[in-house]
Amino acid sequence: MTPHLPRRRPTGAVDLIAAAHGTADPRGIRVVHDLVRLMARQRPDIPMSLGFVDVDLPALPSLVRRVVADSNEAVVVPLLLSSGYHVHVDLAAEVHRYPGRVQSAPALGPDPVLAEILADRLGDLRRIDHVVLAAAGSSDPRALADCASTASFLSERIDRPVTVGHVSGAGERLPSVLSRTPGRLAIATYLLAPGAFADRVLRLSAGRPVSPPLGADPRLAALALRRYEAALYPRTGSSGRSGEIEYAATV
Repeated sequence: MTPHLPRRRPTGAVDLIAAAHGTADPRGIRVVHDLVRLMARQRPDIPMSLGFVDVDLPALPSLVRRVVADSNEAVVVPLLLSSGYHVHVDLAAEVHRYPGRVQSAPALGPDPVLAEILADRLGDLRRIDHVVLAAAGSSDPRALADCASTASFLSERIDRPVTVGHVSGAGERLPSVLSRTPGRLAIATYLLAPGAFADRVLRLSAGRPVSPPLGADPRLAALALRRYEAALYPRTGSSGRSGEIEYAATV
């Protein structure tokens, strides 16, 4: 069993349940835990828990049940880069199960913040003509569209064309994109953490430069917290509290 982040109970704050995919790779689990710890340090006033939609424990449904029994209200924030099956089915099921008590925030992507982190991970691109965004992939067309939007954000950020290549799912596969893309290429790993997919990207790169996954970045933690705030305050996208970060809705 994978240990989950201890929950705290400040008064007056709605629980935040971070929902990650889960992985059998301990490197990936460490990154997810580190990310939630960053979120907790940025907002120590919010009680937080970490659950998983697949592979690891605690499973999201059992965690949501415990949190709702304890605090009556929660916002589930997906630590997922696009809005595929897990957002539209797994998280939606928890909202349906606890009407008026559980809300679900949007996925982390697409968002310009992710493009900023991806650009930083790529580093010096003076000898690169084209970037391929290596994404996990999905059978859900909405997730594929989210990845395409991220590619557009990244292209604008680095002033180079960016094409998406998927390592699974229904989108065009990474080897196909690499084989048909001319010029000097770099691969931007559009994954949250190390694991089987990140290892596959490295194997398929054929010696081309490959950036590391996004990792536990403070900007990613802040983005997840903005998703939480936008779910709580959907009309204004802001908590209305002075002296704090402006939580603008970025969905």
